[in-house]
Amino acid sequence: MHANIALFCCSVLIWGSTWYAITFQLGAVDPAVSVAYRFLLAGTALLGWLAIRRQPILPRREGWWLIAAAGLLNFSINYFMVYKATALLPSGLVAVAGSVLSLMNVVNARLFLGQPMRPSVLGGGMMGVVGVLLLFTPELDGGVLTGGALAGFALMMVSNYSASLGNMVVSKTRKAEMPLITTTAWAMLVGALSMVGVAAFHGASFAVVPTLPYFLSLFYLALFGSIAAFLCYFTLLGRIGPGRAGYVAIMTPVVALVVSTLFEDYRWTPAGVAGLVLAVLGNLLVMAPGALGGLLRRQPA
Repeated sequence: MHANIALFCCSVLIWGSTWYAITFQLGAVDPAVSVAYRFLLAGTALLGWLAIRRQPILPRREGWWLIAAAGLLNFSINYFMVYKATALLPSGLVAVAGSVLSLMNVVNARLFLGQPMRPSVLGGGMMGVVGVLLLFTPELDGGVLTGGALAGFALMMVSNYSASLGNMVVSKTRKAEMPLITTTAWAMLVGALSMVGVAAFHGASFAVVPTLPYFLSLFYLALFGSIAAFLCYFTLLGRIGPGRAGYVAIMTPVVALVVSTLFEDYRWTPAGVAGLVLAVLGNLLVMAPGALGGLLRRQPA
């Protein structure tokens, strides 16, 4: 299997399962505290790995502002909004709302990186967005989103835009040839530190409920959902650019909805099935046939 395809599948499968894992983080522990612990553990583990391999731990001084921006956008605002939204919506629908990231990536790549918006990429993105909105129809009441669902959807739009801006920053770090693991580790620690500040500001307790589900989900989210998946995704981002890499966010909800169906009793409707088909077709429109060649070959970020 080609490296780009492997990176794409790894990101999708891991992230598709993390939405459900987040549900075990909610409840007695404040979302800001859980996000802080997640990325503190992940960032420290990455730095430990670098130390064991005797690789440079500190980034170049001129790269710190990019690291700070990536940390705040990707590992702080983004995930804080995700955790808050997951308290209001089934995990599969949170993932569905998160797939709007793909279209935001295409637009922001044009605005901030000067990348062209190819018709196939933009068309696939629009089709995918229509599909995920159809998947959201069970949360409609009289043609509008119900209160909790509306708040959850709004939180996810903030999360998506934060993540999309973060992806633009990551593209710049890859273009500047900043070490991937070092950059990711310090960005995670910046995100964790900012969440500590948020939690302290509103007086949240840093005590952790000593339950097995909480700790298992924390380690899974930190080691797999944060380290393995992000390194795969950021590597893919550098190889094929944010426009196509963002379509990880189209396929991730498919996995998340399967998990939600199995463990959260997600109810499928005809509109939901149609939405899933559109989301997949939108992704295929981007990946094949011409765009598939882009996935199979390395492109400048």
